[in-house]
Amino acid sequence: MPTLSPIELCTPRLKLRWMDERDVDAHYAVFSDPDVARYWSSGPWTSLDQSRDHIAATQAAYADGSGLRLGIALAGTGELIGNASLHRFVDGSRRCELGYALARAHWGAGYVSEALRALLNHGFAALDLNRIEADVDPRNAASARVLEKLGFRKEGFMPERWIVQGEPADTVYYGLLRRHWNG
Repeated sequence: MPTLSPIELCTPRLKLRWMDERDVDAHYAVFSDPDVARYWSSGPWTSLDQSRDHIAATQAAYADGSGLRLGIALAGTGELIGNASLHRFVDGSRRCELGYALARAHWGAGYVSEALRALLNHGFAALDLNRIEADVDPRNAASARVLEKLGFRKEGFMPERWIVQGEPADTVYYGLLRRHWNG
């Protein structure tokens, strides 16, 4: 697992930063929205305690190097509108998984692509990753488009990999190799 230290990644419209207790309410607002959680591996949150616990787990992952979840904030206002993460690091193979979520009010503005481009640059350069993977519900066409726009390639399909709120959900695997990254 990589050694992680506090970072802030800046793009023209966004700041990606370490998350802490100040983010509990905004983080909850993102994941309590059924539309945001629709293609997530669990249902929408129903309690602020879920947000507190998730941020505590995020901070523990910073400390032990097992995950880098950055809050996505608007550069102009500092408003937290989502998060993006690199997690499940496999040191010997220099690979990890990518995750992300954005508040519904900010969908369609290109924020996810902008944030992920910065995070992928960081992963390949600063963390010396060779491969980054993503797991997407095939019904989530917008997420698949974002990944493909960034250069990820569709690599596999797993039927009924998840059971979310009692409903089976498939997975399409995407991968991006460092040598294919055009960051």
